[in-house]
Amino acid sequence: MASSRKYFRTYTVAVPLGFCFIFCCIVDSVDPGVSRCEELRLGQYICEDPKIDNATQEPVNCTNKTAVVSCLPAPNITCKDQNGTVSRFTGKEVGFYKNISCRNVTGYSYKVAVALSLFLGWLGADRFYLGYPALGLLKFCTVGFCGIGWLIDFIFISVQIVGPSDGSSYIIDYYGARLTRLSITNETFRKTQM
Repeated sequence: MASSRKYFRTYTVAVPLGFCFIFCCIVDSVDPGVSRCEELRLGQYICEDPKIDNATQEPVNCTNKTAVVSCLPAPNITCKDQNGTVSRFTGKEVGFYKNISCRNVTGYSYKVAVALSLFLGWLGADRFYLGYPALGLLKFCTVGFCGIGWLIDFIFISVQIVGPSDGSSYIIDYYGARLTRLSITNETFRKTQM
């Protein structure tokens, strides 16, 4: 009976001390004054430009429409890097990595598509090039829908509404004239003000 009381006393003292130790370790590791480097505001870091592949004009490490670039916190910024280590940066060290969007390209050039549409569009060469053989044959047989279809196709290809049939994007210079469609979502919907 005496040994069970001794065990009970040790247990009642050791368990709260263990919880206290664990709690202190957790509180010590979560420092409210130092945030993670990913949470820095614009202007407190700069991300390096991605390395561009000459053949595709997209970032080299582009997979699933995302690429990774390294970001450098500004000089004298203190934050936690990806390992959780608190560091004071000089502006030359990588603090975190950021995902950027990139496009899926398979080899269809925008310049070639526009040139084919302008000069040989009435024969359907643009549609054959983009992978629409039925529409290309229709344009060839009707001589570009008597001129109207040629003009409409030229406009649609020029403003990048009509793209390759496989769903990929055109190869356009990375810093070139790319068009981005804006869409209304729950995050971009403009609410009327009271």
